[in-house]
This record gives sequence, C-alpha cells and structure tokens, in this order.
Amino acid sequence: MATLSDTPNRDIYTVSRLNAEVRAVLEGSFPLLWVEGEISNLARPASGHWYFSLKDSAAQVRCAMFRQRNQLLRFKPQDGMHVLLRARISLYEGRGEFQLIAEHMEEAGSGALQRAFEMLKLRLQNEGLFDAARKRPLPRLPRRIGVITSPTGAAIRDILTVLARRFPAIPVVIYPVPVQGAGAGEQIAAAIRRAGERGECDVLIVGRGGGSLEDLWAFNEEVVARAIHASPLPIVSAVGHEIDFTIADFVADMRAPTPSAAAELLSPDREEMRTQLLQQRIRLARSFQRQMRHKRQQLDTLQKRLKHPGRRLQEIAQRLDEMEQRLSRASQHLLRHASARLAALHARLERHTPLYRVQILQAQRQELQRRLRSATTQHLERLNRRLAQAAHTLDAVSPLATLSRGYAIVTSADGSVLRAAAQTAPGAQVQARLGQGRLLCRVEGVEE
Repeated sequence: MATLSDTPNRDIYTVSRLNAEVRAVLEGSFPLLWVEGEISNLARPASGHWYFSLKDSAAQVRCAMFRQRNQLLRFKPQDGMHVLLRARISLYEGRGEFQLIAEHMEEAGSGALQRAFEMLKLRLQNEGLFDAARKRPLPRLPRRIGVITSPTGAAIRDILTVLARRFPAIPVVIYPVPVQGAGAGEQIAAAIRRAGERGECDVLIVGRGGGSLEDLWAFNEEVVARAIHASPLPIVSAVGHEIDFTIADFVADMRAPTPSAAAELLSPDREEMRTQLLQQRIRLARSFQRQMRHKRQQLDTLQKRLKHPGRRLQEIAQRLDEMEQRLSRASQHLLRHASARLAALHARLERHTPLYRVQILQAQRQELQRRLRSATTQHLERLNRRLAQAAHTLDAVSPLATLSRGYAIVTSADGSVLRAAAQTAPGAQVQARLGQGRLLCRVEGVEE
C-alpha cells in the first residue's frame, strides 16, 4: 500500500526548512521598525544577552537584544518600564517563535521628554540665551510686580501670601495663563510679551507649582524661552520645587527654587526695613548731635578769640615795642657785620700795597739764594765724590801703573805699538815708554 510520501510531485517541507524560509520572508519584508511597549519577563543570562517580552494592553511579542548592542545603553531596563525599540523582525527557528531583534532601546514617555529637554537646552545655550552677561539685575524695591501663572493654582496664593507678610505696600498685577496642557506655552509667551508692551511692572515672576516633567513641560518650550529672552523686563523663573529645572530657569534673569522664594527675592522684609530705618534715624540723630557739639565748640573758640579793643591796643603797643627792640638789635648786628667787612677789606688792601709786595719778593729772593747756595754746595760735593771715585778707578786701570812696576811700551818710528818682534827689523829706530820717561833705541837683532 502506497504512503503519502510516495505520492509524486509533492514538495514536502521539514520543520527546519519551514522555519528558515519563514524567517527569510519576515526579515526580507520589513525594514528596521520603531516599536513602543512595556517590558516584561526580562531575563539576563550569563551570556550577556537580554531576552524579554514587549507588550501593550492587547498583545505581546518576544524580543532579544544581544550583548554587543545592550552594552551601548545608558540606562538599565527593568520589568514594567515603557520603552521604544528600534528592531528588526525575525523568527527563532529553534522554537518557531516570532520575535524582534532589538538594535537600540530608549525610554519612552518621560525619557523622550528628557531628550527633547536636553536637545533644546544645548541649542539655546549655543545661541547664547543662557549667557550670564545678558542677565539683568532685579530692582531693589519694585514699584509693581507682575505674576504670570494660573490664577487658581497654589503658586499665586503662595506669592500673594509672602508679599502680604513681607511688604504689603507693593501692588501685584496678575497675568492669568494656563500652566500645563496643549497651548499653554504659547499663552505664557504671549503674556510675557503683553507685560513687556504695557510696561506697568518693574519685574515679572513666571512660574507654577510642582509637578511631573509632563506637567512642567510648558516652561520647557522654545516659544517661552525666546519670549523670556526678548522681554524688556527682568524675569524671575519660579517653576516647581527646588529640584525641578526648566529651560525657563536657564533663560530668566534669576531662578527661584519655588514661587514663595521668588516673592521673597523681590520683596524687602518689612520688619527688616523698619529696623534699617530706625537704625538710620538713630545714626542721623547722632550725626546731628555731633554737628551741634562741633558748632558749639567753634562758637566757644570764636568767643574766646574776640577781645576788648583796649586789650587789642595794648597788644599792638607791645608788638610795637618788641619790633623796636628787634630793629635796634638788627641795626647793631648790621653795624658789626659792616665793621668786620671793612676790617677784612682793609687787610686785603694792605696785602696788595707795593711795599708789602716788595717785602714778600725780598723774602722770596733771600729764600731762593739760600736754596741756591745749598744746592750748589751739595752739587759740588757730589761732583768731587764722583771725581775722586773716577780717578781711583782710572788709576786702577791706567797703563802708567803697569809701567811703574818695570814694564815698557815699545812703539815704532810712526808711533804704532809693537806687540811682536817680527814687526820690526835690525837697525830700525824704536821708542820705549817707561814708568818715568822714554828711551830712544836701535834694534840690533830680532828674535822671534
């Protein structure tokens, strides 16, 4: 009996083949998709890969995110977290399960808002909207304060309560706007522009009470940031609580952590100002008293300096006597000085008379004669000593001293000294010089 497998012209799939072809069809038919859902049944085995389900209110799908992809995430996903996946559609052939292979994951909802917040913050910062140099100082005592917020929220009640407690004399202008929901950002920006055009306030408070990131989002919109930047009035941003930060906080001239803190920033403390005024009053009174004492002392000094005319005349007469005595002493001093100068001139005149000059010249001549005689005597003595020494030296080397010892100097007829016998010949006339006298001789013979 024939079986179904023996039937000709039938293409029979195995399970593996079927799953492989279905996988190929799925992966080739869909591009990378963005899928939003909630994570459940998250598993992290030792391999480092993640396996989980992504579900919504009506369905779920299996997902896998391999280690080389999940290591790039900046957050740690958990069960129940709402996320966005960029994934490709596939089929796990081993179990025949339809699944998503996640390439990227990011938080949905508040996570998307946070990314939008960071992107807008970076762009506006690069444009210079956050520069500290453009921020304006707040008025020390505002003439009128404008508040842009919800007229029914807790923020306006807190602001009015603080202003009434600290300085109730400052009037407040409220510009009512919705602070959340669709279109809230546009209305807040319009209120800022309207307050600037009216110019009825010195400073604006823009803010609201606390809430989630979604609740505060109107103050993160670009239209609000640019309205704050263009406002001719200084603006205090007072959005949420101290831990909440919005784009409006960075653009505003001043950030207050809460609406109540903004009211405290802009309003002086009434009691503190009263204390300051009292201190200034005390300082003014003390200064007035010091001035009065000073003027009184000046008056006493002037009264003491004011004298009776008789006493004034006595003082003048006394001064005249004193000046007369000074004049007499000065005249005597001048006379003594003139006498001394005259004596000096007389002495100089005497030194320049011809007789005085002749006496000086005679004294000089006598001194020069004495010095000449002394110098001549000393010079002659030196010459005599030199002559005696030269005579002694000459006598020591004189030929006469040698001749006196029995020697003779023989010269030829022409007077040349004979030093060898060969210089003459027999019969020649020679002369012998002795120590005393000469001998005229004839040469009888020559012996060499």
